[in-house]
Amino acid sequence: MANLNIGGQSDDAFYRYKMPKLISKIEGKGNGIKTVIPNMSDIARALSRPSTYPTKYFGCELGAQVKCDEKTDRYIVNGAHDAPKLQQLLNGFIQKFVLCPSCGNPETDIIVDKSSTIQMYCNACGRRNKGENIHKLATYIVKNPPVNSAYGKKGKADKADKKSKKNGSATPPEEEEEGQEDEFTKKIKEEAAAIPDADNYKSALGDDWTLDTSAEGAAARMKELEGNVKTQMTLDDDDEDEDGENPYEIFGVYLEENPKASDADILEKADELAIVAKSGAVTVLVQCIFTEEMAREVKTRAPLLRKFVTSEKNQKALLGGMERVLITSKTLMLKAPLILKAFYDNDILEEDVILKWGEKPTKKYVTRDEAKEVRARVEPFLRWLAEAEEDSEEDSDEE
Repeated sequence: MANLNIGGQSDDAFYRYKMPKLISKIEGKGNGIKTVIPNMSDIARALSRPSTYPTKYFGCELGAQVKCDEKTDRYIVNGAHDAPKLQQLLNGFIQKFVLCPSCGNPETDIIVDKSSTIQMYCNACGRRNKGENIHKLATYIVKNPPVNSAYGKKGKADKADKKSKKNGSATPPEEEEEGQEDEFTKKIKEEAAAIPDADNYKSALGDDWTLDTSAEGAAARMKELEGNVKTQMTLDDDDEDEDGENPYEIFGVYLEENPKASDADILEKADELAIVAKSGAVTVLVQCIFTEEMAREVKTRAPLLRKFVTSEKNQKALLGGMERVLITSKTLMLKAPLILKAFYDNDILEEDVILKWGEKPTKKYVTRDEAKEVRARVEPFLRWLAEAEEDSEEDSDEE
């Protein structure tokens, strides 16, 4: 199936945001003629929107009745409409209800606030903008808001408010400089640059801070990581199968031997071992699926992680697994604040759990000195999160 650049704005073949090309199929005759869109759910998935939204948009623009059956995955627009015409209308939907008004990226979430106003929070630039509230589709969205994945007491709207405030979302889009980094990321980089160099920094990892970037060096680091996974599978759940084998150890071996396993395969294996959403499985999973590009990989792995991380206990297990991974790599340790922020931004870790974890180093997963070192590294993010919490509480008191 051919893919198109989302929004049709760019002809760049390497543009990262893609969606399937719309397919239409005309059925029936006379007054009963209708247009079926077989791949509407695939398109909607690429746009991170419910399939009903673009289908209803077509109905509003064409003045036609539509039928959305999510159970049978069948989306119909009355009348005969060819694919190019519908694709053009779909681009209009993307412009109004998908693309960020500030940066133009489609990494947005629709949020319906308490005043029934559509807001768009951008995961790419961190800004929150007022969405399209005049179009007829807006009424349907307000009555049928998207189901956002959110953990804990505070919903995605609260988190978006907080992050938007810190990222300066009050600045009008036209005043924003292109490619401008958010304040927190710049602050992280500045504080990382101010950390003492290898000659002065006392690390629990040792005194040699020279990173071997050769192929042999990378292989050695991965071997070291694998060794840590095998020796550090300290588990919270004392489950064993009938043969006395530990399912978490089996799970860890499977992940090591199948580094290219898909999320579906990993979930199937965990389900087979009956360890999905168990804290021991979370710890093993985090230690096995990430590389030294962990900060970037969290977003890709977020859907899989959310299947496992379903409770506060799971979140603590994830943090423990993260600690074990960080202490095996000096490169990852330097990126620790951004890695922790990625888990938070992708709704995998709650702020309350993170702050509680940051208060007191424990030796449950690593040594106490190593735990202290990890927390010292992520201190800029912990401080930012605490300040954001205080700001949110002050705003609530004022209201």
